[in-house]
Amino acid sequence: MVEELVTAGVALASVGAVYLISAARVVKQYERGVVLRLGRLASEVRSPGFTMIVPGVDRLRKVNMQIVTMPVPAQEGITRDNVTVRVDAVVYFKVVDAADAVIEVEDYRFAVSQVAQTSLRSIIGKSDLDDLLSNREKLNEGLAVMIDSPALGWGVRIDRVEIKDVSLPETMKRSMARQAEATRDRRARVINADAELQASKKLAEAAQAMSDQPAALQLRLLQTVVAVAAEKNSTLVLPFPVELLRFLERSGLQAQAQTEQAEAERDSVRRAAPTVKQAQAMKPTPTVGATSTTRSRAAVENGIDGTLPPELEDLPEAENLT
Repeated sequence: MVEELVTAGVALASVGAVYLISAARVVKQYERGVVLRLGRLASEVRSPGFTMIVPGVDRLRKVNMQIVTMPVPAQEGITRDNVTVRVDAVVYFKVVDAADAVIEVEDYRFAVSQVAQTSLRSIIGKSDLDDLLSNREKLNEGLAVMIDSPALGWGVRIDRVEIKDVSLPETMKRSMARQAEATRDRRARVINADAELQASKKLAEAAQAMSDQPAALQLRLLQTVVAVAAEKNSTLVLPFPVELLRFLERSGLQAQAQTEQAEAERDSVRRAAPTVKQAQAMKPTPTVGATSTTRSRAAVENGIDGTLPPELEDLPEAENLT
């Protein structure tokens, strides 16, 4: 009898241990437990920690509440401006209602993936190529709204969507490269033309200043010689500006004009000299008996100094024969 009781107790303990092992469940911190009792949803979602279920009656499904990173396969489509592209993206989402994620959809991960692919194709068809390349933030927001609308009914919230890469055909890449090169060439030409315009204005001011001071042109020529000689070349190229020739020509003309003016003055003096002599010859000759005063007056009238030479001062005055 005792043995039977002991055997029954051991068997009962074994059954109890097996029941506890099969009924015990552990829900992790980042998970939530959804219990289906006889196929129906239990009233509450099991929180993290140790929990118990009825073996054979309850079925526990654990739902991950972490943010899930799901890559969207590359989708090929035609943009609004008729360019064929391949675009791939990344979707970040998380489950906010574990019961809806289990009851409302068979596999919420697969559902989110399919919605992301179809939304990405729709975005490609509604956008231009320039928007896909440069205005991705706006496209990301629109794509997130398109995916989040159906996902809310599945207990899933879309955190963010990022377009990862846009693949273009080789012909389009070459066309865009030529366009970028042409744009940069145009900018370079405009900048060069602007620089030439500014340089021409400065050169005009410099030419005006040099025309006022011709010696500045010679100084500029010497500076050019120094700049060329600083390169340590074997051949020295000396520029000879046309302005220097004009300066030398003007200097020569001025010197020639001065020479001609001096010669004209000399000729006028020479022509005036015989006239003075003729005037002197037409003057009456004074008599021998004229006094010294008369001789002095005649000398003054003839333009000669009235002072006699020392050897003639001692001679006696001639008699007046008249």
